[in-house]
Parts: sequence; structure tokens; C-alpha cells
Amino acid sequence: MPPTRADHPDHARLSLANARPEIDRAEEALLACMDRYAYSDAAKFAVRLALEEGIVNAFCHGHKDLPEPRPVELTYDVHAAHIEITITDQGPGYNPSAIPDPTLDENIEKTSGRGLMLIRSFMTEVRHELDGRRLVMVYRQPT
Repeated sequence: MPPTRADHPDHARLSLANARPEIDRAEEALLACMDRYAYSDAAKFAVRLALEEGIVNAFCHGHKDLPEPRPVELTYDVHAAHIEITITDQGPGYNPSAIPDPTLDENIEKTSGRGLMLIRSFMTEVRHELDGRRLVMVYRQPT
């Protein structure tokens, strides 16, 4: 019996520079994979937003005090039932629980923490590894 698409997920491992065209191409490639598995527009919106926030955070916060250029590693696996995305930066890491909750009254005017909040709200699972240098996001198809 020949292998099915479910047996062979779409996969990519990319080294991204902090350049908008390169990031856009990576996002478009992931969305094209999602199209092949017939993910909904809502799912594509959620995944693209989380991916964008994760990449921006890696460059803006993870690489904040590092000399340029430093690439961010992006890996994704797209399956029929779920997508796993990993973003790894080269910074010193951070403690995600130390990021203030942007929905609390005392933090409402702070500019940090909103991207992580969006990631957590759109993805099924979010993990931080390597002392906060790696963000692992999983999106599962609703059943």
C-alpha cells in the first residue's frame, strides 16, 4: 500500500534572517502546507498570527542585545490533525512566567506580554525550552 499524506507530514527547517521578505516567505510556505491539508481560514489566521508573534519576539527580545546578524531557527511539521512549530533564538533566554499578565489593570498600558498572550490564546499547546530560547507551539485541529 502506498504511503498516505498522513504518513508523510510536510516539514521544514529554516534559518531565518531578520528580514521581512524572508519571514514572509517562511509564513507563506507554512500556509501552503496548511492548504494541502485543508485547514480552515480561521486555523490559518491563528497559526500565522502565532508564528509572526513568535518570530518577532525571538528577534526583538531574544536577540535584543546580540550583534547582528543572528538567524532564528524555524522548524515546522504539518500533519492532518495538528501542526508543531518550533522557533529557537540565540539569546540568553528568559523566564516566561516573569512576563506580566497584560490583561491585569496594573499592566494594561505596558507594551510587553501581548504577543505571548496571543500565542497562548491561539495555539493548543505552548512550551518554552532551553531556558526560554526555544518556543514550541502546537495547533490541533478541532474535532
